[in-house]
Amino acid sequence: MHRPGHALGQDFYRREDVFEIEVNRIFLKSWILAGHQSQVPEVGDFFVFEIAGESIIIVRSDTSHINALLNVCRHRGSRVCLEEQGHTARFVCPYHAWNYDLNGALQAAPQIMDTLDTGKYPLRRVRLENFHGLLFINFDVRAEFGPIAADLGKVLAPYDLPRTRLAHRESYRICSNWKLAVENYCECYHCVPAHREFAVGHGRARPEPKVEALKQEVLSRAQSCGLSAELSNRGWNKAEAVGMDRYVDRYPLLKGHVSGSRDGKPVAPLLGSVKGFDGGATEFQVGPISYGLVYCDYVVLYRFTPVRVNETNCEVIWLVRESAVAGKDYDLQELIWMWDVTTRADKKIIEDNRRGVDSRFFEPGPFTPMEYYTQAFTEWYLGIMSQCEEGQ
Repeated sequence: MHRPGHALGQDFYRREDVFEIEVNRIFLKSWILAGHQSQVPEVGDFFVFEIAGESIIIVRSDTSHINALLNVCRHRGSRVCLEEQGHTARFVCPYHAWNYDLNGALQAAPQIMDTLDTGKYPLRRVRLENFHGLLFINFDVRAEFGPIAADLGKVLAPYDLPRTRLAHRESYRICSNWKLAVENYCECYHCVPAHREFAVGHGRARPEPKVEALKQEVLSRAQSCGLSAELSNRGWNKAEAVGMDRYVDRYPLLKGHVSGSRDGKPVAPLLGSVKGFDGGATEFQVGPISYGLVYCDYVVLYRFTPVRVNETNCEVIWLVRESAVAGKDYDLQELIWMWDVTTRADKKIIEDNRRGVDSRFFEPGPFTPMEYYTQAFTEWYLGIMSQCEEGQ
């Protein structure tokens, strides 16, 4: 029995059957960040994205179109693509050499091609939305993306994310349930004791009432810097359907900081049509496990991908202006420093949290005011898990 206002009970983090329900009710219906269009700049470029045992090929099929194809051969189910990324003119199943083009159409099946209705056996597609260069997938063909685009589009437009490129990506394997990772990301109650590098310059590490005046100053400077001051919160129970969660917010940077860096100074050229540093940062969410933080000079994208009940892959992607040159316009190590050191610390925090939750004597404690968004997440999650199977 869950106690309102308290953390989740142990079984929600440990049971295999609970994880399988989550996959069906949440991850097969949610918008999930797969990557950025700069990862597939040329026709034939591809990368493979994996989540909860499913494998999806993200491939550019022509100059204006990117596909998401299930990495499952239509013959006997082998993985078609075994490389994590690369370039190809076609996908050839390594098991029996069935050939598929970049749109997933079956082109050749040795020995039976003349008698096979090839149109019945394409690689299955997954929904893909290219939103400001960000590639979101959804296994649910009925899922809507329009409301997400409407709420976030105007705020993200000045940064011109389609004209950014991937500067670096890093995967951090976290030995914990995915919910512990999301819960950690959704609150900054832990930031002062655990992330001193972040807390010294980011208003998110302070209780909101203490930085509200600074936030309003940042919003008042938005227009002069070419940015939008519009905010929106349709996260968790405020979303119309599972997997359509989204919000966009602005918070102030502190003590003269203008970017997320070692010394708070810029680390890369300004993005898009941004005219100057307004002393703030834009954060956003799409779906339950995909998040972004946008400074005026670079972007950091976070995704907490469930692998199995006690393993999560945290992938972080850094984006810079498309024309920026490493070693000339930015120092890569300085660019990634803040969120690499923060994520490594979070990995340890989350894994230590898991060890405690695994204790025979674990008892969920109460949320604090700074954990309001984590509490909202748990209430949303419990609502989904309590739904009856009928109509699902």
